[in-house]
Amino acid sequence: MKGGKSKSDTKSAKLSVKTKAGKKSGKAAKDPNKPKRPASAFFVFMEEFREQYKKDHPKNKSVAAVGKAGGDKWKSLSEAEKAPYVAKAEKRKVEYEKNMKAYNKRQAEGPKDEDVESDKSVSEVNDEDDDEEGSGDEEDDE
Repeated sequence: MKGGKSKSDTKSAKLSVKTKAGKKSGKAAKDPNKPKRPASAFFVFMEEFREQYKKDHPKNKSVAAVGKAGGDKWKSLSEAEKAPYVAKAEKRKVEYEKNMKAYNKRQAEGPKDEDVESDKSVSEVNDEDDDEEGSGDEEDDE
């Protein structure tokens, strides 16, 4: 083609992700010990609703259908009917805040000696152990 872009050039330009040069990803690594955030009242409701929906509709495998039905049901509930789910969500939130305070306190104290992991992977540590045990049996071919 003269002077024009081919279709493949325009597609790849649209699909490419632009990143700023010299920067790594903006997110820090997640700490597996950090407490998970509590579920909202709606998600507490959905836990029970999913079980009931699966019993009533055993052949329906669509996640979207369950979510849509749950959303419609939640919207139709009155404030009095939502109250138990809101109470459970508040209870979980209080527990989460308590766990987060303990977590933050542990983080401020710094890692203990037993919690600190070495930079070596398990396989590297095992390789070193193997080298020490079998070092007299092996011959060098130099």
